[in-house]
Amino acid sequence: EGEEARTPRVPRKPRRRRNKKAAAAAALQEAEDDSAEEGEEEQDAKKGRKPAKAAASGVDRKMLVSVLPGDMVEVVLTEDGSVREYYVEMTHQAKIRGNIYKGVINNIDTNLQAAFVNYGNVKNGFLQIDEVHPEYYLQPHEPTKGRKYPPIQKVLKPGQEVLVQVVKEPNGSKGAFLTTWLSLAGRFLVLTPGQEQIGISRKVEDGEERNRLRELIRGLEPGEGLGAIVRTVSAGTSKTTLQKDLSFLKRVWKDIRKRATTEKVPSLIYQEPGLASRSVRDYLSDDVSEVWVDNAETAEAIREMASLLFPRKGDLVHLYEKHDKTLWEHFGLLNQIEQVHSREVLMPSGGRLVFDQTEALMAIDINSGKIGGKTNFEAMAFRTNMEAATAIARQLRLRDIGGQIVIDFIEMRDPEHCREVEKELRNAMKGDRARHDIGKMSSFGLLQIVRQRTGSSAISISMETCPHCKGTGQRRNMEWQSVQTLRDLHRAMRSAAAAGQTEYAHSVDAELGLYLLNHKRERLSLMEKEFHIRLDIRIEGISSAPAAPAQQQGHQHNGQNNGR
Repeated sequence: EGEEARTPRVPRKPRRRRNKKAAAAAALQEAEDDSAEEGEEEQDAKKGRKPAKAAASGVDRKMLVSVLPGDMVEVVLTEDGSVREYYVEMTHQAKIRGNIYKGVINNIDTNLQAAFVNYGNVKNGFLQIDEVHPEYYLQPHEPTKGRKYPPIQKVLKPGQEVLVQVVKEPNGSKGAFLTTWLSLAGRFLVLTPGQEQIGISRKVEDGEERNRLRELIRGLEPGEGLGAIVRTVSAGTSKTTLQKDLSFLKRVWKDIRKRATTEKVPSLIYQEPGLASRSVRDYLSDDVSEVWVDNAETAEAIREMASLLFPRKGDLVHLYEKHDKTLWEHFGLLNQIEQVHSREVLMPSGGRLVFDQTEALMAIDINSGKIGGKTNFEAMAFRTNMEAATAIARQLRLRDIGGQIVIDFIEMRDPEHCREVEKELRNAMKGDRARHDIGKMSSFGLLQIVRQRTGSSAISISMETCPHCKGTGQRRNMEWQSVQTLRDLHRAMRSAAAAGQTEYAHSVDAELGLYLLNHKRERLSLMEKEFHIRLDIRIEGISSAPAAPAQQQGHQHNGQNNGR
């Protein structure tokens, strides 16, 4: 390979900082904005090459963007007033998926056949052998029938510098998943350095359109050591449009190469655009009738990007300026968005879905709720499960749930009903942007889905573990807590008596304090008589008479001490 393909060993000068407006529009504006494109698009239109339309014509689609500057960005895609997709990004926990870093290998685990890379984050990234580009191999390796990849310890070493891209966000105790097979997403193309191939996204299913795109890309020349993938949104576009996007991506790649040679390790080399810009790049399509934004600066940046994508739709982007209602309230979406962050989701028929995240998987339980009564159980179960299949597919998209998902459907005895529910779920998930694999329903009504984790779920972004129950959703009951407190008091009062004290104070929370005084008063009195000590039970937050200098102040108790 020529030097152009060996970029990961190279880097570049820092770019000048651009204002937000320019940065938001840069993803498309840096490509030459000549009038030839419009002329070619008009010729394509005359020849019958029309942009791809939505499969379901007549559906009203909108994109809504809500911005709280410096804190949060939310993007909602709607269909006929119903939330189809929901994305949220908090400034203090911005996503790093797609970012490119110059990192260094800290250590290699031969059992996992993976390297741990210091790329500047708190936790090292995880780089598996199949994500290592052959360019980094310390010695050549020819794939054989028995071994596709060489042992990682023979091709990488600690201290070796690598250019890596985040493919999966850090999650809990797990670090980010990394790759050295880099890719840069544009509006219509994905540039793939180190892979000299041009292909078409598998999601472009229309045979005629695939043939048309195949003819267009024959003339594209990414350059030595570079490849490209035509994205789904390219359906209906012209060759000039694709060439323009390619030119922009090549400039970005050149910029990355420069930085990779000058920046120290570890450092950020390339940062994916923010949520608002990414949404316009990835989700704004010709069938979106309106874009509403509640922030003037963001609206202007999106307007500039949209004008490059859809030059004939000048009134596409609107600024929402009402102060009496939020953007979500105005469009009647508040309840739907709030539901995304809820553990339970009510279904129209009265049933409900219950979402529980564990360390290993997301469990979804289906409860029939008010459905049932004297109704035939099999018919009720089938009807509820069919409704749940559609609702679950929607919630997986809205919540951006990834990893292993196990659904506990209401058990059905009719095998045909089971197949129908599976079919309904598969159909409902056809439009899901994330890759997924749906298993078969077991005889107990359990069905497993593996869905691509594209980032942090809405719940993980908006929720935190309860400090009292530690995420279990349960706590020790009052009787248990009171008995443990009595045990602690008995031990502490014995020590106080041995030290010659006559009074002892002990602090507890209000609920436990009231329970002790109402249900354990006799036991407390017996302890006072046993040790000849006056016991003062103090409620947290309520002042008490000051203790004598010789008194010992008991420890604060909340029913969770000593791990109990």
